[in-house]
Amino acid sequence: MKGNVIVGQSGGPTAVINSSLAGVYKTALERDFNKVYGMRYGIQGFIDEQYVDLSDYIKNELDLELLKRTPSAFLGTCRYKLPGIHEDKAIYERIFALLDKLDIEVFIYIGGNDSMDTIRKLSDYALLTGAKQKFVGCPKTIDNDLAITDHTPGFGSAAKYIATSTKEVICDALGFSYKKKNVNIIEIMGRNAGWLTGAAALSEGEDCQGPDLIYLPERPFDIDKFVNKVENLLKEKDVVVAVVSEGIRTAEGKYVCEFTSGSESVDAFGHIQMTGTAAYLADVVKQRLGCKTRAVELSTLQRSAAHLASKIDVDEAFAVGGATVKAADEGSTGVMVVIDRVSDDPYQSTTGVYDVHRIANDEKVVPSEWINEEGDYVTEEFLDYVRPLIQGHYNPMMVTGLPRHLSINQKDYHGLGWSRHIQKS
Repeated sequence: MKGNVIVGQSGGPTAVINSSLAGVYKTALERDFNKVYGMRYGIQGFIDEQYVDLSDYIKNELDLELLKRTPSAFLGTCRYKLPGIHEDKAIYERIFALLDKLDIEVFIYIGGNDSMDTIRKLSDYALLTGAKQKFVGCPKTIDNDLAITDHTPGFGSAAKYIATSTKEVICDALGFSYKKKNVNIIEIMGRNAGWLTGAAALSEGEDCQGPDLIYLPERPFDIDKFVNKVENLLKEKDVVVAVVSEGIRTAEGKYVCEFTSGSESVDAFGHIQMTGTAAYLADVVKQRLGCKTRAVELSTLQRSAAHLASKIDVDEAFAVGGATVKAADEGSTGVMVVIDRVSDDPYQSTTGVYDVHRIANDEKVVPSEWINEEGDYVTEEFLDYVRPLIQGHYNPMMVTGLPRHLSINQKDYHGLGWSRHIQKS
């Protein structure tokens, strides 16, 4: 008889992170694993013996479908850096004692770069000690910066939300343009990789001019040149919309957000708090040019807008979750599931596995040739890459006019007791 599966979620959530969780759960049962446990708040919570039996929460296919449409991390997440094997052996001994206690055969971690580092360390310890468990990483990050995989689950939905919101901000700005000069600066997530920021260019179409300027962190950012470009654009038009990554840096390597207060705090991995880039630039433009400015920071909306999730993204996240179980069941460990693009038109993809040691702590950035020569926009090649990933829509299950989500803290909502209230729209 097979043992059990345990799955955790780590790092910043996405609109489809729970679709991967649903894929893990369904595939584990289909492959006759006994139980599927969920770590509460990732590996950090698991060390404190915080876990749940997912069958207590997923009672039927309806619950599974709700889980696929639920934003945030259903199990709770963490940003916890597991120490090296030789730095704190006691932590590893505790983790593996708990895995043995729960008869865990497969350990799956849904996350980004730092989470793959956890998979790497745990699989190395298992190899060193002869432990029976298999360790497989399930990719997740809106930043799309994981190496090897063509793209990451979560990116497509965030890109769809960003392109939609950019389009709406542009429409709003144009509505106030009569005899007024105004500059709108939109700040997008992405510390060192500009995949999300570039997605704002998808807003351009027959009904929308798109943003005027787009700045990715892959190129040095010159504040004076930026203000000059805005000034020249204002001579030709009343409304200027610029989109900037939160991680843009000067040629000296200083993040623009570091010119503001609030960037002093860091997380467990030493990452500074990214906020205030658009606000700072809006203030600079206002002071130098004397025009009306507005800073728009989409912030966590980029990763939590499940109501606007891409169908391609939801389906791929589910497939990737299932593929992690399949990989472990067939003997793989110390690997991450990757997405391989088969074709663009029609769009098709498949999954594979790759050595996590080649992925953890690496970072995939936007290719230089996908950014224009001026460094203030993306090329058509970039758009050709992203456009297939935002296609389709997953309709929310509506209850009294609002999307219904599955909550780990509200068991009473399970099953047929409330399903008659659902409006599929």
